[in-house]
Amino acid sequence: MIRVVLVDDQELVRTGLRMLAEHDGDVQVVAEVDNGIAGVSAVRRHRPDVVLMDIRMPQQDGIAATRAIVADPALDGVGVLILTTFDDEEDVFAAIRAGAAGYLLKDVAPDDLRRAVRAVAAGDSLLSPAITRQVMGALSAHPRAVSRPELLESLTGREREVLFRIGLGESNDEIGASLHISPATARTYVSRLLTKLPARDRSHLVILCYESGLIRPGSTESDGG
Repeated sequence: MIRVVLVDDQELVRTGLRMLAEHDGDVQVVAEVDNGIAGVSAVRRHRPDVVLMDIRMPQQDGIAATRAIVADPALDGVGVLILTTFDDEEDVFAAIRAGAAGYLLKDVAPDDLRRAVRAVAAGDSLLSPAITRQVMGALSAHPRAVSRPELLESLTGREREVLFRIGLGESNDEIGASLHISPATARTYVSRLLTKLPARDRSHLVILCYESGLIRPGSTESDGG
């Protein structure tokens, strides 16, 4: 059973999220709160697998609450999934920097929401395709080199291909289909990339992919490096 804490200042939204999340029977919402301060307290009390976190809330916003959760060693293993109506790129970057495992818009399809909760509970990180495209656009509009570009030179051709697919916003299943490897093998490659590169999670890999110049606006195929 995947245990979830809901943090959103709208009761109607929390009710809807609870119904969607618990639909298949493998998710249990263990607490609902309406602000970031109460959210951090609820997470410390219940130690859930996943937190569904809104951004704009009274008393403490979701970014600050996420930062507090991620910084607490006692909460290691708790994944924060930002779920908001806002799609401003500054919010996306702030959420990633705060340590959020994922960022979805509230118009996400119910099945995609449940898949995202399962993915974060399994230790994966993700951005919705729409958010990934927005990150891509913002990064390509303001390109900058990584501080140690030679790190990309340590990657094998296959690792570069996997990193490129991550930059396109593909899941492990999609990477496997694109490169004709199993999802498990794709996940192994992602783990290798996180070890080799200065990235904390998959979201940071997306940013690094663009900052390094491996992927550019309009790219659909990697040069293989």
